[in-house]
Amino acid sequence: MTAPLHYRFWPKNLPFDLVLPQTSLYYNLEVAATRYPSKTATIFYDAILDYRTLRQQVDALAGWLEAHCGIGRGDRVLLFMQNSPQFIIGYYAILRANGFVVPVNPMLKTEELRHYAEDSAAKAVLCAQDIFAQIEPLLAANGGVPSLRHALVTAYSEYLPASTELTVPDFVRAPVVQPTSPEAIPWSEALDEGRTPGPLLAGPDDWCVMPYTSGTTGKPKGCIHTHRSVMHTAIAQAVWGQGLANSVMLGVVPLFHVTGMQACMNMVLYLGASVVLLPRWDRAVAAAMIERYRVTAWTNVPTMVVDLLALPDLDRYDLSSMQRVSGGGAAMPEAVAQKMRDMWGIDYVEGYGLSETIAPSHSNPPDRPKKQCLGIPIFGTESKVINPDTLEEVSQGETGEVITRGPQVFQGYWNDPEKTSAAFIEFQGKRWFRTGDLARIDEDGYFFLVDRLKRMINASGFKVWPAEVESMLYRHPAIQEACVIATRDSYRGETVKALIVLRPEFKTQVAAEAIIEWARENMAAYKVPRQVEFLDVLPKSGTGKIMWRVLQEQEAARSNSERAA
Repeated sequence: MTAPLHYRFWPKNLPFDLVLPQTSLYYNLEVAATRYPSKTATIFYDAILDYRTLRQQVDALAGWLEAHCGIGRGDRVLLFMQNSPQFIIGYYAILRANGFVVPVNPMLKTEELRHYAEDSAAKAVLCAQDIFAQIEPLLAANGGVPSLRHALVTAYSEYLPASTELTVPDFVRAPVVQPTSPEAIPWSEALDEGRTPGPLLAGPDDWCVMPYTSGTTGKPKGCIHTHRSVMHTAIAQAVWGQGLANSVMLGVVPLFHVTGMQACMNMVLYLGASVVLLPRWDRAVAAAMIERYRVTAWTNVPTMVVDLLALPDLDRYDLSSMQRVSGGGAAMPEAVAQKMRDMWGIDYVEGYGLSETIAPSHSNPPDRPKKQCLGIPIFGTESKVINPDTLEEVSQGETGEVITRGPQVFQGYWNDPEKTSAAFIEFQGKRWFRTGDLARIDEDGYFFLVDRLKRMINASGFKVWPAEVESMLYRHPAIQEACVIATRDSYRGETVKALIVLRPEFKTQVAAEAIIEWARENMAAYKVPRQVEFLDVLPKSGTGKIMWRVLQEQEAARSNSERAA
């Protein structure tokens, strides 16, 4: 059998496959805490949590989840907060209680959250104080989702140091406020009970985490991952990037998202390394933390690198500890990559993955990366490019849909056998996942993204599904029809544009700014249309469907014309 083309450029001295531990993900924390009890696990605005304390709090919280919430094997628990020590403690406590983590974007509003709570039938939520108001109406006691009977609420300030000269956002500094909801318990109260959890029952094939991904229908779908699939990309990234116990990761990409979850949390705990956590991007604080804690690795979206390198006084920071900078979600501009190379002497290493593959299925070899490239299939992973209509493999260099198979591929979509079936195909006698992304393979076996088969907007690495935004816009009393498309943005790469037909009685009465402001109040910030254009009619097909593709092509042509001018 002929070896894949990309094997010629495989990282030196690394195997083509990995032997994975036959354990739960929680066991990685147990090992790290046993090996390195006094070693730094997390750094949060100068507050340091060592591995011994981290495990102690995880276990105490797991015991509370079991005793107070009845969490057991396979029970779903929502995790609704920004990057913080509490996120990591909560995540691993759910696993230690043999539960099933459902990470939720902390930017979501109540009506967006309702689907997650109802669809997963979550029994409890671990929530940050500043966004508790969004989930509170969904608690069973408030007439919300019947299954959601418990809430554990924390203030980020509970894990801040006594003092720090770093700029800390107000929502992080906010003091603890006792929750008034009858089903809400303060975080400290749960830990103070000091409960011991029961036996750890979950193994490699038990449910581990269920990130939600949106689709063209507009309804987010839960991606079922086992401890085995999550373990694969956590270890794969550690080995591929030559991570060590003395590695220090800058954790500013969201932990609820699979990229941050794996690169900034699960990989870190597997290694017994350290992570510097920031709940929101702040380039000055990031630079200070890189210098202060000698950060060695940083996984990000390219816009963060662009912003950091534009810091006016960047020269005053010693960033020489940086050994690896990687990311994805959008192509890295070559000029920025060159500036980074001149500063640190390293290349930006791009990768590719989906919620369905719990982060990377592809990555560039660290010693031979290509520009604006997805990379090559990682350990134990196979990928092909096929004609999406005929399902036949295309020739090298031709564009087609990427299909993938490997240990990191999800089990299927939660409660949706029809979409699960549609997401997989039989090809060459094997089961492959259809990514919905269009790419080509070059002469070296590297994959290059060309377009998206699915209808999706990529705004600074955040995936925005137009149908989901449209369904929210239709709730506005003035909107008769809406079509959401992507438009070019110099900073975000792509951003959201809404083409709207107003109801007759509202024409000339509603401004675009009012629509945008309404959207800010009703949906996550990254989904909010940055541009609104009013039309008299939207083009429709013979069956009455809005022809979004025509509108998207018109917008692309307009943007290209403006760039040419």
